[in-house]
Amino acid sequence: MGDMDPHIFAVAEEAYKQMARDERNQSIIVSGESGAGKTVSAKYAMRYFATVSGSASEANIEDKVLASNPIMEAIGNAKTTRNDNSSRFGKYIEIGFDSRFRIIGANMRTYLLEKSRVVFQADEERNYHIFYQLCASSHLPEFKNLKLSNANDFLYTRQGRSPVIDGVDDTKELCSTRNAFLMLGINESYQKGLFQVLAAILHLGNVEIKDRDSDSSIIPPNNRHLTAFCELVGVSYQDMAQWLCHRKLKTATETYIKPVPRLQATNARDALSKHIYAKLFNWIVEHVNKALMTNIKQHSFIGVLDIYGFETFEINSFEQFCINYANEKLQQQFNMHVFKLEQEEYMKEQIPWTLIDFYDNQPCINLIEAKMGILDLLDEECKMPKGSDDSWAQKLYNTHLKTCSLFEKPRMSNRAFIIQHFADKVEYQCEGFLEKNKDTVNEDQISVLKASKFDLLVELFQDEEKATSPTGQVPGTGGRTRLSIKPDKSRDTSRKEHKKTVGCQFRNSLQMLMDTLNATTPHYVRCIKPNDFKLAFSFDPKRAVQQLRACGVLETIRISAAGFPSRWTYQEFFSRYRVLMKQKDVLPDKKLTCRNVLEKLVQDQDKYQFGKTKIFFRAGQVAYLEKLRADKLRAACIRIQKTIRCWLARKKYLRKRNAAITIQRFTRGYQARCLAKFLRRTQAATIIQKYQKMYMERKRYRQKQAAALAMQTILRAYMARQKYQALLREHKAVIIQKHIRGWLARSWYKRCLVSLVYLQCCFRRMKARRELKKLKIEARSVEHFKKLNKGMENKIMQLQRKIDEHVKDNKVVSEKLAGLETSYTAESERMRGELNRLRGVEEDAKNKGNKVNSLLEELEKLRKELRVTQQEKKTIEDWAQTYRDEMETMVSELKDQNGSLKKDKEDLNRMIQEQSQQMTEKMARLIAEETQQLETDLNEERSRYQNLLSEHLRLEEKYDDLKEEMSSNVSKPGHRRTDSTHSSNESEYTYNSEYAELEEGSRAGEDVTRGMDTPLTLKLQKRLTELEQEKQSLRNELENKEEQFQRARARDDAEFKKARGAELEYESLKRQELESENKKLKHNLAEMRQSLLGNAAAGAGAPGSPAYKVLLDQLNSSCEELDVRKEEVLILRSQLVSQKEAMQHKETMTDTPSFVEDVSKLKDADELKQAYISLKDTNRSAAPDFHKLNEDGELWLVNQGLKETIRLLEHQLQTQRRTNDSEVEALRGELQNVKEENNRQQQLLAQNLQLPPEARIEASLQHEITRLTNENLDLMEQLEKQDRTIRKLKKQLKVYSKRIGEMGAGQTEGQTSPGQMVDEPIHPVNIPRREKDFQGMLEYKKEDELKLVKNLILELKPRGVAVNLIPGLPAYILFMCLRHADYLNDDQKVRTLLTSTINSIKKILKKRGDDFETVSFWLSNTCRFLHCLKQYSGDPAFMKHNSSKQNEHTLSNFDLAEYRQVISDLAIQIYQQLIKCMENILHPMIVSGMLEHETIQGVSGVKPTGLRKRTSSIADEGTDTLDSILRQLSAFHSTMCQHGTDPELIKQVVKQQFYIIGAVTLNNLLLRKDMCSWSKGMQIRYNVSQLEEWLRDKGLMTCGAKETLEPLIQAAQLLQVKKKTDEDAEAICSMCLALTTAQIVKVLNLYTPVNEFEERVSIAFIRTIQTRLRDRCDTPQLLMDTKMIYPVTFPFNPSSLALETIQIPTSLNLAFLTRV
Repeated sequence: MGDMDPHIFAVAEEAYKQMARDERNQSIIVSGESGAGKTVSAKYAMRYFATVSGSASEANIEDKVLASNPIMEAIGNAKTTRNDNSSRFGKYIEIGFDSRFRIIGANMRTYLLEKSRVVFQADEERNYHIFYQLCASSHLPEFKNLKLSNANDFLYTRQGRSPVIDGVDDTKELCSTRNAFLMLGINESYQKGLFQVLAAILHLGNVEIKDRDSDSSIIPPNNRHLTAFCELVGVSYQDMAQWLCHRKLKTATETYIKPVPRLQATNARDALSKHIYAKLFNWIVEHVNKALMTNIKQHSFIGVLDIYGFETFEINSFEQFCINYANEKLQQQFNMHVFKLEQEEYMKEQIPWTLIDFYDNQPCINLIEAKMGILDLLDEECKMPKGSDDSWAQKLYNTHLKTCSLFEKPRMSNRAFIIQHFADKVEYQCEGFLEKNKDTVNEDQISVLKASKFDLLVELFQDEEKATSPTGQVPGTGGRTRLSIKPDKSRDTSRKEHKKTVGCQFRNSLQMLMDTLNATTPHYVRCIKPNDFKLAFSFDPKRAVQQLRACGVLETIRISAAGFPSRWTYQEFFSRYRVLMKQKDVLPDKKLTCRNVLEKLVQDQDKYQFGKTKIFFRAGQVAYLEKLRADKLRAACIRIQKTIRCWLARKKYLRKRNAAITIQRFTRGYQARCLAKFLRRTQAATIIQKYQKMYMERKRYRQKQAAALAMQTILRAYMARQKYQALLREHKAVIIQKHIRGWLARSWYKRCLVSLVYLQCCFRRMKARRELKKLKIEARSVEHFKKLNKGMENKIMQLQRKIDEHVKDNKVVSEKLAGLETSYTAESERMRGELNRLRGVEEDAKNKGNKVNSLLEELEKLRKELRVTQQEKKTIEDWAQTYRDEMETMVSELKDQNGSLKKDKEDLNRMIQEQSQQMTEKMARLIAEETQQLETDLNEERSRYQNLLSEHLRLEEKYDDLKEEMSSNVSKPGHRRTDSTHSSNESEYTYNSEYAELEEGSRAGEDVTRGMDTPLTLKLQKRLTELEQEKQSLRNELENKEEQFQRARARDDAEFKKARGAELEYESLKRQELESENKKLKHNLAEMRQSLLGNAAAGAGAPGSPAYKVLLDQLNSSCEELDVRKEEVLILRSQLVSQKEAMQHKETMTDTPSFVEDVSKLKDADELKQAYISLKDTNRSAAPDFHKLNEDGELWLVNQGLKETIRLLEHQLQTQRRTNDSEVEALRGELQNVKEENNRQQQLLAQNLQLPPEARIEASLQHEITRLTNENLDLMEQLEKQDRTIRKLKKQLKVYSKRIGEMGAGQTEGQTSPGQMVDEPIHPVNIPRREKDFQGMLEYKKEDELKLVKNLILELKPRGVAVNLIPGLPAYILFMCLRHADYLNDDQKVRTLLTSTINSIKKILKKRGDDFETVSFWLSNTCRFLHCLKQYSGDPAFMKHNSSKQNEHTLSNFDLAEYRQVISDLAIQIYQQLIKCMENILHPMIVSGMLEHETIQGVSGVKPTGLRKRTSSIADEGTDTLDSILRQLSAFHSTMCQHGTDPELIKQVVKQQFYIIGAVTLNNLLLRKDMCSWSKGMQIRYNVSQLEEWLRDKGLMTCGAKETLEPLIQAAQLLQVKKKTDEDAEAICSMCLALTTAQIVKVLNLYTPVNEFEERVSIAFIRTIQTRLRDRCDTPQLLMDTKMIYPVTFPFNPSSLALETIQIPTSLNLAFLTRV
């Protein structure tokens, strides 16, 4: 089995063989993470031992060992997020064997049961399995008295919200557990008691404790669950309810009973539940061990360790801390066995070996268990009277945060700590550590339980010596003594004696376990968890390799491949492999014998090594020797077996032959007897069958005869009844037909009658409609002739007055008649009522006479009941008096108790006030410390975040480079020209396209990007997945919106068609009216002609003639008609405008216009036709009679003149009509726009209806703001047009005034003499133009966005902008464009502009990232753009320094907080690029300028021996000096100032510059021996003073740059101070605080004297320094990190520059931008 793949049986077999072969105790250590399969592996190992070894007695002890597994899993295993059957305790099972290596017994040790799981479980976790098994089996009869139900009904089993495990039947599991109890000797009565205790724990968890007041609590009376708990455990309800809500305080003289608040009472209840379960667990383990003990002497044992694996959850507490501590100890034991001891033995045996490094976790164990370790501090805090988790956490921070690299503090928490374990980092929450470590429980509650009537519960709480065994066995003396973590119960129970904490007990028991493991030969089983999701057939390779590396398997493989895993002493090897040796090979010297035999058996001498006392073998060699030995023994066994099997086969053959002869004899006699018996039985059976068949046939015939008679009788009766029923149905059918036919005839008659009536109604309605049409036409004609018949109105009014008088008379007469009728009716009603009353009185008299008798009987009954009631009343009054006396007594007692409680309350309040004052002072100190710590954490977090940004930028650049490289590789086979627009389009990709390309590139270049940072890649992939999901959801939403839009559009088209039809009808009606008016004009013309024919005077055509007057009247009437038409057009336009406004305000979104309602009255074509005919008839006139004209021809001339006049009028009418048509078309266009606006509003309304109410209101406001904004822009455009028109008119007026002046001058010239000339030119008057108020916005078109980015970012020269223009101008321009997009409420425009800006800045930085001027310029502009986004964001915090005009320019529609973060990240990246650029420039200058160049001439003196080289007082040509560095720093500073960089940002840049100078100088000083001298220290101090002088000149002394030079200053001082005495050592230690111990020692070691007055530093002095600096907590790092970048911040710096005053220079080529 050892040659096969790794298997748990192979490990168990190896342990068993080594125990039998070496006669040494063995241990199997099963380890791994939680959920890796440790428990199952341990069970399989135990099953192997039970199967292979067998039992030494008839008690089947191996079955009992296996039976302990279901019990321990039920009470100690639970479901966690990582494992469905996780062991929540540790166990070490020692399986004992006798001298023949058969199982004789077992013993189990347990470690740290997770008691907190009893009362609390996290999400997706469960309590211990036994609780759910009981709840699942609550329906069984034997569990009815437990009063259990579903697991979701109990608090202790429903907190995890996962009561069921897939594939596990809790009912069947309980049956297995009960069978295991029976096998181990725990009988049914004890099992019932165990289940009662477990059910009582569940009921105790459901006991509800309520607040009585702020300082006390109460349990409601008759609590169902508390009653069940008390019944199950046999205690008093009152006592348990009392001590659950009270606690006893003992002083030196007296005892107080104090109520506790609800929270403390609940915690006490949970503590009691945990204590009971822990006692029950220990009781079961103890009795399982007793059942597994034996009296036979134990020869050896194999221990199986199944202990909790390494755990890390979202919330890790005391249990996880202890579990991981135990895993650290086990890992150390593994390292000791596999690594340390292995290699030490190689060295001791003096075989050639090279040491292999491995991970040693001793520092982590020291952090936990050493002096002043975590456990010591925890025990110390538990001893403090006012110890708390917070104070313990602060002690941990103060003790280990700066001294131990394995201990860390979380950034966002002051109540947690992080430990770097061998497997992973784990964050522990300090809450509950002290309480769990103390493990306290209310003694009064324990006293109540000890007084229980339940024997098992009393047994749980008594001493171990008095405990009885349910099996009746007496503990034997042959087994091993069980080691327990329980405290010694034989100690004095006095409270004064110190009680060991849980952590101390666990540490001691863990040490005992280590001692046991070290005393045995260990075998390791490393369980590897395939994945973290509990999925079957899913393997995560990276996760497996991580576990293998964490548990040391990879190092084990490395050592096994290079080392000698097997070894034998010379005596053991000789004894073992004597069978392989011949007699001649055996020599007196065993060592020489073994050497000779090995040389013959193993040819390769590298496969083994000879040590001093042992022989070491490579892997596989012992198996090879065992194979040779087994082959030798097998050959001997075969020879023995051959002889034995021959003898056995011969003996077996003879025995079988005799047996066969005997069997044949007896068989033949038996067969003869059977044959005779068969013949007799056959004859008898034939006779019986004959008589039986005869009887059956006779009986069957008689039955058939009787059945036939009965059937005939029934059939004949049935036929008679059927005939009768047929006759009866026929008679009734005739009657039904008669009635149905009559009903049908009546129905037909009624329908005909109704149809006739309806036909008459329709005919009359048609006639009425026709009559109505005629009346309408007559009404119109009446309206036409109203002016001609004004007298008719007076007549009508007179008639109306007469009618009114008659109506009044009729009304008076009708009122009189109604009064008479009312009086008559009232009188008749009164008489009728009187008659009815008299009749009722008579009937009442009769009824009352009958009721008197019944009332007398009822009165007698009531008197009897009254006497009974009086007796009961007397009894109740006596009881009430007694109750009143009792209550008065109780009230007096309660008042006394209330007084004492008030006094206690006052004392407690006074104590609380004192404690609160102390806590206030303490909290003030803690807050100050935490504030300082938070500032440090903030800087660390900021630095970490910016480092991540720089890493992200590096990865982006690497990705771009890889993509370019891939593209170049793809394009290598052939040269292909690209379009010239390709390069320009490359700069226009968006941020989203980069992500898309990243996804494609990640698939195509998977092999190339393997070196990238895996966590960052996973984050990017996760982000990409989220973006794709969001994109898909937006696409689905867009499709839904499009569908809604199509439906709304179809609906609006239908409404538009309907309105269009009405509009056409209205136009046709107006055309008819115009034709009627034309008829009128013709009629008037005919009248005029008649008047001209009737008056043929000579002066007819004169101006005063009647013909002229008639013509003038006609012209006036035509003008009036034109005015009427204009008024109608204006009315129509006003109606359309009002309709547009109504539709814009969504008041009448679906109503048709008002003019459609007018036309809708004439929808019938007949009505329209009739109206048109009536108008034609009305306006029709007779044709003129030309035969009556005179013969002179004057009238004909007049007629021709009138024709011309008519033509003129018709031309004017046509012109007016065309004007009206154009106006109507314009109004139609406006109506179309209104309809489109209506459609859009309906779409927006449909979208808003799908939103929640709050979002709906916000969206409606947003859309309204957008609409008003668009209208505002339209009005502004109109205003600009009007301004242009006004300017044009002003110019024309100017020209006209000039012409008028010239004309005036010409007139003057004409009036003067001819000799006078005017030579002076006339200058035009210059009218000043009033400037327009701008809003600080720049408008651009969507297609101009690429041009804007190209001209403003990609092709901009920073030098010209910095010199000639205001600082930050590109940022202002971009923000003004962004303001306009925000003003338009165009989110797409805002997004694309910001994305294009960010990508373009990144591209220009990538292209010119090594140019300091470019990087500084864009850092300044990016910061200014970020400040503008904050200043105009509308946030009150950023608007404090704004002017009123600037507050008006705030962004109104979009919140760009997320983009501010993106731009801030971009600024951080630019800042880091700036630092790198400066570092590249400064780095070559620092060493020569700060160290090598002699700033102070003649100080260096003579070089030390061996370090001489050419020196000069004057710097070599091209060598950088300190002045070069200062000039470069000044150039940096001036460039940033020209670009308008924020002063705070300049200070941070200078601080980083000085850090680089100090770090590079100090590192070179530490690496060069020739620089460590007194004179060089003087040079360095002078150079540092020059740098400080530069800071002072620039006003940068407060930026913190000087502090960055502190390590360099202290190193220079260290070179100059004395270094001899102890006082000098003390001075150096107090002076060099900024230097680490390693740096100080390095400088002292490198110190080289140059002059005769200098001396080398002695070794003793250096050791003195090391001794004094031993306690200093600093890093062992020697060199400073020159790549470290301080975290950068961008303090808000508002601009006082008004946006509306910014002018765009023409040099930027931004003419397409328009100021708004």
